[in-house]
Amino acid sequence: MQNSFTGIQAVAAADTLQLYADAQYASPYAMSVFVALREKQLPFTLQTVDLDAAANLAPAYAELSLTARVPTLQHGTLALSESSAITEYLDEVFAGPRLYPQDPAQRARARQVQAWLRSDLMPIREERNTQVLFYGATKAPLTAAAQAAASRLFRLAESLLAPGASCLFDDWSIADTDLALMINRLALHGDPVPEALQRYAQAQWQRPAVQEWVALQRPPLAH
Repeated sequence: MQNSFTGIQAVAAADTLQLYADAQYASPYAMSVFVALREKQLPFTLQTVDLDAAANLAPAYAELSLTARVPTLQHGTLALSESSAITEYLDEVFAGPRLYPQDPAQRARARQVQAWLRSDLMPIREERNTQVLFYGATKAPLTAAAQAAASRLFRLAESLLAPGASCLFDDWSIADTDLALMINRLALHGDPVPEALQRYAQAQWQRPAVQEWVALQRPPLAH
C-alpha cells in the first residue's frame, strides 16, 4: 500500500484513490484523511512525500496538489488537497459509513469544529507538535499562551460533549478524530486534561482506523 513520491505524477484510473502523506506519517491532516478512507471502507494506495527534502515543492507534486501540501487525494483526474475538503468530498461521492452527521445542523457543527481546530490553538500545535503523538517526544512545560489555548480547547469540547458521551454527535464523525488528536497532544504528553476529555480522547484513539495510522512504521527523526 505504501510507496514514495518520486516526482513523476501517476495517472490514476477513474476509480482509483491515491493518498499522498508525509514520509514521517506525522501530519494530523494526512491522518484525518487516512482514517476517513478506512472508515468509509474504501481501497486506496498510500504514497509518501518527503517534506524534509522539499519534495512537496517539486514541480510535479506542486502541480498535482495545487497547494504543494499534504495530504493530497487523487481520484481519477481529480487531485484535491486540504484535509477537510477531501473528507467532505469522500462523504459526498462514496457510499458507506458516513463521515459527517446526517442532520444538517450537526453536520455544520462538525465542519465548524474541524475549521476551528485547523485555524486556532497554534501555541498547542507548536509546543505539543505531532512528535509527541507519534514519536513519544517530551517537551518543555506549556507556556501561558499554550495554557490559554488549552483552556479554549477544553471549553469547546466540554460544551459539545454530553456527559459520558464517547462522540460529539449521535454517532462518530471525522470531527471526533480531529478533536481527539488535539486533546491527545496534551493528554499523551502528561499535561493536565479534564478526566472526561481524557476518556473521550482515549476512546477515540483506540478506533481501529486511528490505531492503524499510529502503527505505521516511521523513519527516525532527523537531527
